[in-house]
Amino acid sequence: MTVNALNIDIKKLPKELQKEVADFVKTIKLKAKNSNQLKQRQFGFAKGKVKISQDFDTPLVEFENYM
Repeated sequence: MTVNALNIDIKKLPKELQKEVADFVKTIKLKAKNSNQLKQRQFGFAKGKVKISQDFDTPLVEFENYM
């Protein structure tokens, strides 16, 4: 189907259905845009946002029996 034939068919539809076609086209364009754009991960983007306590590696009292 050519673009011209598609335009003719769309123009023959009632206004409500033309709006549905327009909404459908917007949805398809949004899907295509989102699938083509994968965000590049930036090294170190979370630096300074995560804190680990000083005693992170010390054994827990609850597990003394297992050592």
